[in-house]
Parts: sequence; C-alpha cells; structure tokens
Amino acid sequence: MAIVVLSITIRIALPYSALSRILGDDIRVPMFRTVLKSKIHRATVTDANPDYEGSISIDASLMEMANILPYEKIDIYNITNGERFSTYAIEAPPNSKMICINGAAAHKAKQGDLIIIASYQIVSEEEARQLKPIIVRVNTEIPHASRSE
Repeated sequence: MAIVVLSITIRIALPYSALSRILGDDIRVPMFRTVLKSKIHRATVTDANPDYEGSISIDASLMEMANILPYEKIDIYNITNGERFSTYAIEAPPNSKMICINGAAAHKAKQGDLIIIASYQIVSEEEARQLKPIIVRVNTEIPHASRSE
C-alpha cells in the first residue's frame, strides 16, 4: 500500500492592517521597492520603424554600459514631445550608436527626438537605500557611464 501525502497552501491577500490584527503588532512583512537600476540619458533616436514587430533597438555597447539585457522591459521618456511608454530592449550592432524605436511605439518617437531609456529592479528596502543607479550619458563626445551620487 502506497501512502500519498498532499500539501495544500492557500494564499490569501490581506492588507497589512488585517494581518496585524490576526497575527499581532509584531508582524514583519518584507518591503520591496521598484527603483531605478540604470538609464541611458538624452539618447537621440536614430530611426523609427513602425513595420517592425515591436521593441527598441539599442546599440549593444550602450546596453552593456547600462546593464540592460536583451528582452528586458524598459521605459522610454521622450524629452522632445513628452510621450512615455514601456517596451523591451533588443541589441543593435555594438558601437553603431543606433537607437531605433520599433512597432507601434514608433508613433511615439521619431528620428531626432531626445529620449531617456530607463530600467528598474525590485530590491529590498535595505538594498534600495544603498543602490546607486548607473547613468549612461550619450550625447557627449565619448559615451560614458557613472554611478549616481
């Protein structure tokens, strides 16, 4: 005879106030924050291609400097026209200086627009207080990365 043991976990989302009433005031709920990991600041859009599937093509060397991975979700802030949108990053050839907005997002930015490309990460409260985001400044003679102060 085989014995089968089943373990069932029921998860109930309760607000912190309800949890403290149930478990007492000594409850410790870990706090996580979404914070800026890095940004590519004041990049110039080199092309916009509405016929492509989607995403933004970014010079692979800039992605590496900003610690942005292929297919990572990023936010785009268009300095020129005020548009804001989310998409994902794909690599353009290294050192090409390419910043190409693809797909439907190409209607939110055009060649010549200045943009900020931001990436975020979720960290503990303690890590959030210590984190210094990477800032890549590209509209200079030599693109360079620095840690925010």
